[in-house]
Amino acid sequence: MAGYRDLLRTPGVGRMIIAQLTARFPSGMTSLAILLHVEQQTGSYGAAGLVLAATSVGQAAAGPVTSRWMGVWGMRRVLTLTAAVCTLAVLALGLLPLSLPGYMACGLIAGLSTPPVQSAVRTIYPKLVNSSQLTPLFSLDASLQEIIWIIAPVVITLVSTQIGTTTGLMLVAIILVLGCGWFISSPEVGRVRIPRSRRAFGRVLLRPPVALATVLGFLVVGACSAVEVGVVATFDHGNLNAGLVLAVFAAGSLAGGLSFGHIPIGPWAMARRLIIVAVGLGLTMVMLNAYWLGGALFLAGLGVAPAFAVMFAITTASVKFSETAEAFGWAGTGQLIGAAAGSAIAGFLVDGTGGATGAYLAAALFAIVGLIVSVAFVRALPDLRHRDPSPIPDTEPVAVVSS
Repeated sequence: MAGYRDLLRTPGVGRMIIAQLTARFPSGMTSLAILLHVEQQTGSYGAAGLVLAATSVGQAAAGPVTSRWMGVWGMRRVLTLTAAVCTLAVLALGLLPLSLPGYMACGLIAGLSTPPVQSAVRTIYPKLVNSSQLTPLFSLDASLQEIIWIIAPVVITLVSTQIGTTTGLMLVAIILVLGCGWFISSPEVGRVRIPRSRRAFGRVLLRPPVALATVLGFLVVGACSAVEVGVVATFDHGNLNAGLVLAVFAAGSLAGGLSFGHIPIGPWAMARRLIIVAVGLGLTMVMLNAYWLGGALFLAGLGVAPAFAVMFAITTASVKFSETAEAFGWAGTGQLIGAAAGSAIAGFLVDGTGGATGAYLAAALFAIVGLIVSVAFVRALPDLRHRDPSPIPDTEPVAVVSS
């Protein structure tokens, strides 16, 4: 913990972490707020699911594009424009009397205009700290983001169910404006300039570590989404145990990230972390008791944030600085698709087997496939134990002919 205290004393680091967490806080609220509001207005969970699907498609499609725009027009311009459009779309969802196509259109616009805060801040981090602090910073970031997934769903559920779903969406819009406003106004956002990338859009995925980080993000988030379906199916929506067990899962991830964040990242780092996740998720199928599930998911969670820290580090260390934002945009798209796939597959298995065990099986299989991928392609993963994990400089030495 002393290392993290030293890290947080570095000028700008604490402010950036808190500001970006606030700006990203709506990401843990929006889907649930839309689900509750559209279901109440239409009386159909199917309709609400279609609106959520449109929102997710928009987020997945826009992530790499808006992230790359930051190298063309600057971070502040892109973040301000996307935050403004996203806020208007969320307000339209809550305040306008819309039909289902109207809700889907607004959901799609909200997804397409989701501010690329995650790509921005992970592009800024290498400019705030020295190379020895970068891996712990990524680990701290991956750990603290669990706070969003612990608190945000509880807050939006209480507001939407006790006050009203329109108020819930208004709250999302208010936090979006305040959080993004704070982040955008931070001096570090103005100081860091992302050079315009010279490579064609999408070419960054040809770098093996970036492709692997995208695929592994898909698999790890798919596993986490399947767990959520399994926990809800085990305890039902109204049971307090569901929220507590998911909070324990997130707490395990938080503890793992803080505990293992200082460990140098070698080629086998991802495999070691995913072994923990796979074993923990495998144990969930033994017994569907709240205490057993809590223990198994806490164990699984110990590997989740450290796994994301590895993904962030190998992505940053494998691309030029001008490509970092787009690379993280693709990684985010992989994670969004993983969330949708994990939820869908787990849901089908719950319906098909008549029980929650199918969802936990899906979660374990996602983690096992991730482990297999990390082992099979271990030679493509960079060894950062004795190497600067910062992005590759865009400038190259120029030969000078002297007379």
